[in-house]
Amino acid sequence: MRLNTRPKPKPAARRRRPKTNTRRGKARQTSLLSPAVARVLLAGTILLPLGLGATWLWTSGAIGRFADSVGNGVYNMTAAAGLAVEDVLVEGRDRSGTQSILAALDVARGTPILKLDPKAVKARLEALPWVKSAEVARRLPDIVHLRLEERRPLALWQVGGELSVIDQDGLPIPGAKPQRFAKLPLVVGEDAPEHVRGLLSMLASQPDLAPKVVAAVRVSGRRWNLQLDGGVDVRLPEEAPEAAWAKLARVQREQDLLEHDVVMIDLRIPDRLVVRSSTGQVPVRPDALAGKNT
Repeated sequence: MRLNTRPKPKPAARRRRPKTNTRRGKARQTSLLSPAVARVLLAGTILLPLGLGATWLWTSGAIGRFADSVGNGVYNMTAAAGLAVEDVLVEGRDRSGTQSILAALDVARGTPILKLDPKAVKARLEALPWVKSAEVARRLPDIVHLRLEERRPLALWQVGGELSVIDQDGLPIPGAKPQRFAKLPLVVGEDAPEHVRGLLSMLASQPDLAPKVVAAVRVSGRRWNLQLDGGVDVRLPEEAPEAAWAKLARVQREQDLLEHDVVMIDLRIPDRLVVRSSTGQVPVRPDALAGKNT
């Protein structure tokens, strides 16, 4: 994204400040008192008013106002020399709004670019709902460069009757509307976000069967039950669910199991499939399913 692009003024040549060497001479002090006592009294006499004066300057805000005025003057001089914001370049923006990015940047054209605080801008950008991480750099004389890594919506998560969009780290994305992501897989259960990446990787390993999955329900924090289109419930084992999923895909390819009157497939027993139809339940071995309607 390129904002408010104009021809760039050539920066003025920088002036080299002459070197100055300063040496502080030591003033000779004489006292009728002993040298040690004199030094103590002299230090107290000088430091007491200095301390009181510095305390008053600090508490009154005079030091802060003076520093700000001096700093602003210097910044204005650099801006007049061409070090002022003219362009903002953004990489990686997809879902983050332009106005929210500009609000987080909080600069206008002509702002002294050296006054920009990259760390503060980075923190404000990473507070935006869709921004996972941000890099902020000043490209002198007049460009602010932003590189964003946005959060990727991975699944819909349902728990306690609430529905939210979670990202690739299993974290809810604030403000993301679930209805806009209806095509994402649905996972149910309190600990489902922690295991959703492994689940989706397993499902993707069988591309012919994966599109049939409507939802995945986490059971007792140990395993998954899958709901397929057509109302079929697939119960995966706690151990080696990938092997069970691959076995179901093989049976489906060879025997079109899901085209029969099936409402439940239990894969929790390693050496067999338990298939329930709408009229009953029978245990069958995978190699004995051909030609059966159960």
